Amino acid sequence: MKDLILVIAKALVDYPEDVRVEVKEDDRGTVYMLSVHASDIGKVIGKQGRIAKALRTVVTSAAVKSQKRVMVDIIS
Repeated sequence: MKDLILVIAKALVDYPEDVRVEVKEDDRGTVYMLSVHASDIGKVIGKQGRIAKALRTVVTSAAVKSQKRVMVDIIS
């Protein structure tokens, strides 16, 4: 799942070397914290959050097999 997020995010940004994904397990499920360069935050979120929503949809769909709840948080 982490690799999927990395591939998608690196394709969207101008600074792919600054893309990082941290994984955190908590009581809600698995949280993937996506960190990008400050100037790329808008590219990852998109207009009205459309890109972020699409990214979350893809990750949630890919996680159906594992039967775990996954979330993607975008941080700078």
